Amino acid sequence: MSKTVVMDHPLIQHKIGIMRKKETSTRDFRALVSEVAMLIYYEASRNLPLKDKEIETPLVKTTIKEVAGKKLCVVPILRAGMHMADGILNITPNAKVGHIGLYRNEETLEPVEYFCKLPHDAADREIFVVDPMLATGGSSVAAIQLLKNRGIKRIRFLCLIAAPEGVKRLQEAHPDVDIYIGALDERLNENGYILPGLGDAGDRIYGTK
Repeated sequence: MSKTVVMDHPLIQHKIGIMRKKETSTRDFRALVSEVAMLIYYEASRNLPLKDKEIETPLVKTTIKEVAGKKLCVVPILRAGMHMADGILNITPNAKVGHIGLYRNEETLEPVEYFCKLPHDAADREIFVVDPMLATGGSSVAAIQLLKNRGIKRIRFLCLIAAPEGVKRLQEAHPDVDIYIGALDERLNENGYILPGLGDAGDRIYGTK
């Protein structure tokens, strides 16, 4: 049974609060995206499967735990998801990385695919799809469907900010996918942006507006 988790950790709440401020610089915003992603990922990876492995310490032989299987793959939705991936790779540097390119049609608010590149063994890995904003849910639903079309089953979705409308749409489209949310906001405005939100995450990360 899938689950939806809204983070209540004080550090996540504090850092997202700074991100919301319009005066937060591009440099600080980028750093906060990576930091909050790392904290959310810590929770999202809590139940990864483990296996025993015998090793030698400098003193004795012992049995340790390590992540089972082909391990991990982070899949950012371009372009804003890239800095979330950077934060995750800080603590799991051996994870593979895939990329999904989607942009939002500003008239229909629906996603349009322009790129998808995944590791050849992605279907054997635990997949973490990352995108800062879960607004209408169109991009996340489409990205996860692209993965499923390629035989990938173990998928989790991580975002910094979500609107109830997007959460509902993602839950209905992919009820088997766990969702991890930094902060659940009030609603979408008439243009499909999250309120109170933090603006356009991609523009704030890259300083393009």
